[in-house]
Amino acid sequence: MQAEIFAIGTELLMGELTDANSAWLAARLPALGIELRRVSLLGDHLTTLSDAMAQALQGVDLIITTGGLGPTQDDLTREAMAAALHETPTVHAETLQVIERYFQQRGRDMPAPNIKQAHSIPSSQFLPNPYGSAPGWWVEKQGKILVALPGPPAEMHPMWDEQVAPRLSQIATGSI
Repeated sequence: MQAEIFAIGTELLMGELTDANSAWLAARLPALGIELRRVSLLGDHLTTLSDAMAQALQGVDLIITTGGLGPTQDDLTREAMAAALHETPTVHAETLQVIERYFQQRGRDMPAPNIKQAHSIPSSQFLPNPYGSAPGWWVEKQGKILVALPGPPAEMHPMWDEQVAPRLSQIATGSI
């Protein structure tokens, strides 16, 4: 299996934050039998993101993204995946309730922009995020896998260890 990693966020391109997620993920792929072909830093631009994803899908089996899953207008990972896969996102009611509970447990009402974090596409499955408000996505379509993880390492690392790596290991060993 061959993979690409996309670290998403204009703050990475501008040097405001350093991308530590890509190196962390890259170090874990060989043990799963996954060959990393490329790492890309991509800004928060829908066309750039969707074009990069569509192009990567022509050459690799797996795309892993970090970042761009927040509630703000510049968080476009979900929208880019939907565009690259020619699917239309809709609100997933159960996930919306999970996000609302996340805020209620902190004594707050969920801000309206967070509704976008409950968007899904037909080929996606949510990856629960017990560490923050942004769930990830696991997408399988036409023999390709796309995994969208949040950018904060405190959220991304345990989600990888607990949810993504075990699934990829099952696929690599053929034990699904």
